[in-house]
Amino acid sequence: MIAQPPISPDESRSMRHRRRIATVSVIPTLLTLGNLICGFAAIHYASKPIGPSNVMGWSTLTIAGALVFLGMLFDGLDGFAARLTRSASEFGAQLDSMADMVTFGVAPAFMVLRLVSYYYGGPEHYTGILGPDADNAYGKIMWGVAAFYICCTALRLARFNVEIASTDEADHRFFRGLPSPGAAGAIASLTLLHQHLTVIQFHEIPPEGFEKTSALLLPLATMMVSAAMISRLPYAHIVNRYMRGRKSFAFVAWMMLPIAFAIWWFQAALAVCFCAYAVSGPVDFLLRIRKKTPNLQSVDSAATPQKFQSDPSRRPTLRS
Repeated sequence: MIAQPPISPDESRSMRHRRRIATVSVIPTLLTLGNLICGFAAIHYASKPIGPSNVMGWSTLTIAGALVFLGMLFDGLDGFAARLTRSASEFGAQLDSMADMVTFGVAPAFMVLRLVSYYYGGPEHYTGILGPDADNAYGKIMWGVAAFYICCTALRLARFNVEIASTDEADHRFFRGLPSPGAAGAIASLTLLHQHLTVIQFHEIPPEGFEKTSALLLPLATMMVSAAMISRLPYAHIVNRYMRGRKSFAFVAWMMLPIAFAIWWFQAALAVCFCAYAVSGPVDFLLRIRKKTPNLQSVDSAATPQKFQSDPSRRPTLRS
């Protein structure tokens, strides 16, 4: 009988991993897959000709943006369900990143391309004005902006998976870099606001130059949130830091203001909230630097009397 060679530690670890993913938690996995399907559906609607659809008469880009936010809801629920059922696993984390890459990476970038190419290339040209084979520098730059956003999203998600400490809430009070759902929310909310103003507010007859000028703001916002995702700027986890536990009555009263604002101006409130969150990282960083930097003039003026008292020979003398 031939003796079997001993199992190495790497092979033993691999066998344990195989046994670990033999069963998966049903509810968190289905919620994560729901997030993935929302991202795929958002790309599907964004690829259609921009105009009214059969879904409540919404614009196709409006539906795509709404699906990104629906995917964001699924993304939050799957983590909550995993913690509630104590079924958080490495498999779930990797699957969540793959779904986030589609919903918060590819879908928003494609929405930006479609919106800008529609208003700058015309309805009959918006399949060829933007892309690697575009015959103008502007088209190549716009395609590069979308590609840069996708790459930054992938880097952000991979870095999060490597640097995450545990599933405890104490380790998730701050993010290093803008989270990919926050970046996608900023782009999707601006797209929703653009379509709302164009189709509903202005009744498809916007002021001259509004469509093209406002369409240019989206690529600029895309570049800003892309850089924020791969930065080390601190971003607060809104739920873990502000929503959990007991808060003061004044805090709850202040939280009612954005809710009341959203009742009357939902698209504008959504864009303001997500854009404010996107710039909160740089603002917080600048405020921290300002607090750490001493005022040199005040330090010198405060130290001058003590210096003269400790060393009388250095006191100024009057010359005749």
